[in-house]
Amino acid sequence: MCLAVPGQIISIEEPDSTGDLALMRMGKVSFGGIFKSVNLACVPEAEVGDYVIVHVGFALSVLDPEEARETLDYLKAMEASTAPESV
Repeated sequence: MCLAVPGQIISIEEPDSTGDLALMRMGKVSFGGIFKSVNLACVPEAEVGDYVIVHVGFALSVLDPEEARETLDYLKAMEASTAPESV
């Protein structure tokens, strides 16, 4: 099974040139306060502040902000339901 997770783009590093170097477009993405470097080659339209769906270090698509928040809320609810209860 594959899992892709939504995250918000915090910053983007644009390549110095076009062509093959455009494949090196990278961004810093926040996953609930955990920051990872993500390849943005598949989403050339993505901008800082956008939510993207990420799988194995690659942003696959840009998400609607409301859809991203809804998905993040579901993930938080799942985490809360599986967290051990304090004694």
